[in-house]
Amino acid sequence: MITWSVMIVAVAIVAGIAWLVRRQRSLKVRAHLMQEAIRNRDFTFRLPTGGLLPGERAMQETLNQLGETIRQQVNQNEVESWERLTRVLTHEMMNATAPITSISQSMLNRSDVKGTPLEPGIQAIYDTSRHLSDFVTNYRKMSELEKPVLADVPLRPMLDDVCKAYPELVWEISVPSDIIVRADAGMLRQVLMNLTKNAVEAEAKKMVVEAEYPTAEANSSLFILHSSLLLFIGNDGLPIPAENRQSLFVPFFTTKRSGNGIGLSLSRRMMIQQGGMLELAERERVGASAGMRSLSGCRAGFLLTICVV
Repeated sequence: MITWSVMIVAVAIVAGIAWLVRRQRSLKVRAHLMQEAIRNRDFTFRLPTGGLLPGERAMQETLNQLGETIRQQVNQNEVESWERLTRVLTHEMMNATAPITSISQSMLNRSDVKGTPLEPGIQAIYDTSRHLSDFVTNYRKMSELEKPVLADVPLRPMLDDVCKAYPELVWEISVPSDIIVRADAGMLRQVLMNLTKNAVEAEAKKMVVEAEYPTAEANSSLFILHSSLLLFIGNDGLPIPAENRQSLFVPFFTTKRSGNGIGLSLSRRMMIQQGGMLELAERERVGASAGMRSLSGCRAGFLLTICVV
């Protein structure tokens, strides 16, 4: 009888040790995955909390939220760095272009210049300086953005107004009519218009807008704003090349011959100032293709995070 009791205890101890070893290996793998994600500057990492002990679950939720906090801080620091840079560049470029524009314009009005071989050259100088001045004006948009005035904004009517501005597009909107978001109405509208304008320039024929709330688990570990709404805005236009995705929100980066690279970077800054975020929808979702969400024929999209009432 004693022998059997000893054997049962021994088996239980061995099983407990084996379980503990496997548990530690699993936790070690989790720590390695998160370390690699941070090393690769991927702050969107999320590891599941199911099947963990209470203390382990709390630790995992904290680490998940830490990744989101780091991501938001990195984005905020990036915006502030661009603000400082644009202020300096605006000041220096305005000081350089203003006298060139003024002097060349005065010379073009002189009778001894009109109709002479000097006129085309001076005209070229004037046109170039004006173009540079317009470029500086775009810099100012990045550095002189007013602080948002937050208010309760019905989301669906705003989306309907954007639809009316682009009647040539086919719209598929899955957003309840009773959703109220906490945002600056003017800024949010500008962001939606910018995304739609980009879609049109990418030869899109259809727009898809979908609203969804994070899961209860995501609300506790993924977002600092617990009452946040995810708004997916997709289109069926030309996909964004993989090599351009990292630079997509860098000010003045553009692949368009006539673009100035302001729209997306300015839109992200507007969303950050409202306590939200604008990012490329790269996470695998239903029908995803090449890391991009593909819904109802839409191959590209952006994800807005907005605070709701």
